[in-house]
Amino acid sequence: MFEEQVDGIPVLWQNPEPNLDRDCLVIWLAGFGGTKESCKPQLRDLAGLGFTALSIDAWQHGARRIESEEELRERVRGNIRRWLWPVLHRTARDVVAVLDWSENRFGLRGPAGMGGISMGGDIAVAAAGMDKRIAAVSAAIATPDWLRPGSCEPPGRPDACAWNAYREGNPLSNLDRYAHCPAMAFECGDDDRQVPPDGAERFCTALAQTYRACPERLRVTRHADVAHRFADAMWLATLDWFDRHLNGADGIA
Repeated sequence: MFEEQVDGIPVLWQNPEPNLDRDCLVIWLAGFGGTKESCKPQLRDLAGLGFTALSIDAWQHGARRIESEEELRERVRGNIRRWLWPVLHRTARDVVAVLDWSENRFGLRGPAGMGGISMGGDIAVAAAGMDKRIAAVSAAIATPDWLRPGSCEPPGRPDACAWNAYREGNPLSNLDRYAHCPAMAFECGDDDRQVPPDGAERFCTALAQTYRACPERLRVTRHADVAHRFADAMWLATLDWFDRHLNGADGIA
């Protein structure tokens, strides 16, 4: 695997085998507290399907961390809305910069895919609304509703900076950004009380009219007897989703 700094953003990637190269980039992000290095197994699997597979450290995570991992977890979980919303928004914006860089670095001409686990999935959905180059998303145990109503976690109270991040980045509040109809799949735990799956369902319902010509490009799967964990079946479904929607044949103009 290879590493590079892109405008201060640490990037890790795996190239596909030349005989499998699909000319497509897929970005995969870790959950809260995770790093780009923790995504190596997923990057290898994606490269094995012929994708150039890439991960970055989210803002204030990994090589961008400003405190110990324990301090990060304590701070953010003590006030999720104040501290997590800016991480989601800032990292989604970083993805746009990484896509700009990747076009020159890899010379890829195909559509891009993006996904992640929990926080990483939240970021992937937001980034797809900011950049039309992202044609397929798979978000595992994630939500497009940053308010997360019904979550078992205390939400905390946002400050002005966090509210700005929410207004600019929250997917459910910015439905018009998905007019290009990226293929979006949500792999949810049916028993997830930390990130309730109804957020994904409400998002897809709200976009039904936008996707009326291609309803198959929106999907929510509830995995039975799964709480807030990344189940093997979710990863298999993710690989299948990217395999089907990043073949260059089903894009929506």
